[in-house]
Amino acid sequence: MRNILMTVMMILVVILLFNSIVAGTDGSGLRGEIQQQGNRAVTQIGSLNP
Repeated sequence: MRNILMTVMMILVVILLFNSIVAGTDGSGLRGEIQQQGNRAVTQIGSLNP
């Protein structure tokens, strides 16, 4: 029973860490940063050939 409880708690910790680090609730996570960099790259590429 204790092993199952520890496993469930570790899974919850991993989910919470993923949500805070990768997803980010306010766009400050890795996903938001990657989207910002992508948007900047698209803008720069678009301005190369008017």
